[in-house]
Amino acid sequence: MTLFLLAGCQSTKSGGLAPTPPETPTGTAPSAASPWQRARVGDAVTYTFSAQQGAAPGGTARSLRGLVSLEVVAVQQPWVWVNVSFTDEAGQPLAPVWLAWPQLLPVRSDVTRPIEVPPLGEPVAERPTVAGRAWDAQRFEKDSRPVDGPLVSRVYATEPGPLYLTRGLLGARTETAGFHVPGGSELTLRDFREGSSTASSAVPVLERPLGSGTYYDRRLEQGPTPTLTRVCFGAERGFLLRTEAPLDTQAAPCTNFAEAEPEPLEEVLTGLVWEAVAVAWPPATAAAGTRGTFEAEGHAVPALTAQRTENDGSTQRVLSETYAADPWSPTLAGLAREARFQPLAESTERVEKAGKRELEGGSRLVRWGSWLGGAK
Repeated sequence: MTLFLLAGCQSTKSGGLAPTPPETPTGTAPSAASPWQRARVGDAVTYTFSAQQGAAPGGTARSLRGLVSLEVVAVQQPWVWVNVSFTDEAGQPLAPVWLAWPQLLPVRSDVTRPIEVPPLGEPVAERPTVAGRAWDAQRFEKDSRPVDGPLVSRVYATEPGPLYLTRGLLGARTETAGFHVPGGSELTLRDFREGSSTASSAVPVLERPLGSGTYYDRRLEQGPTPTLTRVCFGAERGFLLRTEAPLDTQAAPCTNFAEAEPEPLEEVLTGLVWEAVAVAWPPATAAAGTRGTFEAEGHAVPALTAQRTENDGSTQRVLSETYAADPWSPTLAGLAREARFQPLAESTERVEKAGKRELEGGSRLVRWGSWLGGAK
């Protein structure tokens, strides 16, 4: 696989580029006005995507192509509600369950703190023609193939303009070569649309959230005292935020994202595309599991539970995992995407004499909800 170059590109090494401006791949400034604050219902970008994974020994090669679209469906400042959908090239739903449904993403538009994302490398100035328009752009590249990592290339418009939803992304290419299994993924801007200043829409229900605006709690059985951990999701100006900490029952949920590690939305998209082609669902351990129901604070979720045994010398252990039979089941409404594809419950038990089992550790999803005001 060769490193992609957007059609019409001419590249020159950047010898004296000014520092990357706010709201671009290298970060933001607290005083900078955010283009998200000018968001309008109907603003949209669409990318073509492709992903392929070569065959490992004894395996089969896999590939996937389609479109990913982001569209502003509601604005209630300081929140902008974005619908993220993946389809095939004809606009029909995709077969992989990972990308089978649109997902909703509330994004905060104002600047509450600096957000810094280190650049991939030294920028290269380019002027590609993409989606029927010539762009002043910069390419960022990082090659980690010598240590079994990927070759990563990203091209951003110098001024994001109508591409603010993805911080000006024009194209992204990731080439994997680790462990001698070739593969990679690619996103290329296909088209964009600007909405109307007079358009309006009601805030939608967070039925299938990508994450932002929600939380979920897990009970951890480790050591003598069980603990509860809360995972919170937020988003600000094109960055997704995630925190995980012991649950404070005296505090309102998800009020502090100051220490959250930001992940650019466009990187989340490339990760979702790669996951869909590289990871099978359901997991092999659960595919032949026993069907049943998983209970969590008023929710009854159709589930698959699988058990397997491991022997460590004279000690035998039983490992159990429970997954949602359908990660997009209505019984999981409001749950962040991440948690839908993780085990709903898992445990490790040591088998004592006479077959008695002693719990050594495990975790269990116990509740989830929305912390964003007005969301349900």
